[in-house]
Amino acid sequence: MTRTTTAAAGISPRPEVQRRILTVLVAGQILSGAGLAAGVTVGALLAQDMLGSTSLAGLPSALFTAGSALAAVAVGRVSQARGRRPGLAAGYLTGAVGSAGVLAAAVLGRPVLLFVALFVYGAGTATNLQARYAGADLAAPAHRGRAVSTVLVATTVGGVAGPNLAAPTGHLAEALGIPHLAGPFILAGLAYALAALVLAVWLRPDPLLLARTLAEEEAAAAAGAAAADPADLPEGRGGVALGGLVMVLSQLVMVAIMTMTPVHMHGHGHGTAASGLVIAVHIGAMYLPSPLTGRLVDRHGRLKVAAASGLTLLASGTVAALAPGDSVPLLALALALLGLGWNFGLVAGTAIITDTVPVATRARTQGLVDVAVAVAGATGGMASGIVVAATGYPVLALAGGVLSLALLPVVVAAARRRP
Repeated sequence: MTRTTTAAAGISPRPEVQRRILTVLVAGQILSGAGLAAGVTVGALLAQDMLGSTSLAGLPSALFTAGSALAAVAVGRVSQARGRRPGLAAGYLTGAVGSAGVLAAAVLGRPVLLFVALFVYGAGTATNLQARYAGADLAAPAHRGRAVSTVLVATTVGGVAGPNLAAPTGHLAEALGIPHLAGPFILAGLAYALAALVLAVWLRPDPLLLARTLAEEEAAAAAGAAAADPADLPEGRGGVALGGLVMVLSQLVMVAIMTMTPVHMHGHGHGTAASGLVIAVHIGAMYLPSPLTGRLVDRHGRLKVAAASGLTLLASGTVAALAPGDSVPLLALALALLGLGWNFGLVAGTAIITDTVPVATRARTQGLVDVAVAVAGATGGMASGIVVAATGYPVLALAGGVLSLALLPVVVAAARRRP
């Protein structure tokens, strides 16, 4: 009866629609990956150049991460009320507006305008992350990790290409009368605008709205989002708190170390090409392992992968702290581990949240969780510049690695509470 009703309503069966949804999301993520890479690659350097101060070099990361916190709420609310398509499209379009603002600030030499524009630009980062939830809306419980990872891995293409285009876009910017360091934001604005267009036109049917329809029609689906291994997860608010904490700590450590690595390299005589290469390796490690991570999450459980996140982030901080400032390969290795640890935490945490929250309130809750994640990133970005100015980059890296160990007792406690 349910399948008859669904077909009569003109809605395709779930697997077929899920494949289409993932295809469109992948296209959008490829574009948005190039957009978010701009701020990571040159945001701190641009602020340092305009302000003449290393201590405030972490401010851009803090600002666009704080902007992503506000955007996460907005995208979550719009998605809850009207569906993923308008929510995600509006978020990417806002990121494009922020990119244009950064270009204007660089041309005019106005640091205040730069900071406001970076705050708005953060909407693109929030939307890029929110898209992973859309990939899981129609996924079967046993395949949610893989669905999330499929969306995340698509970001790799744009995320890796973006930093490596820092030098060419810088030359283009100079030809247009724009400061060299602002060049990547030309690419960011175009990429975000195209991502918004792709989702607005082709993300049909809307995955969240269809998930609600199916939940109402199917009593089994309406029971919620049981995990592939229900015994592996706490339920209710405990699950939301656990998934949120895993993502918050991963984001805090990742943003803090990532933000100051280009500044650290710049201080040792490396140019934007070298720092762009290291950031490209980092972003690749953030997203490229996603298919493997998704399978690990689905097969071995969310908690084991969350614990692996803490250990990998510790390894990253240790390598970054011990690496000589003139060693690009070792810094690239450290940031590859940093990206991998973040990936473990994000996929595992996202799966925990999606498993726990019913579809009726899913988008709103996911948006609020991402606010906490964004605030953690903003804190890490702001504190990173202060810590490096006061004690140096090695201390920051090692402190971040040690902090990531806080994931382990939380995961152990959750495992012990399993029925």
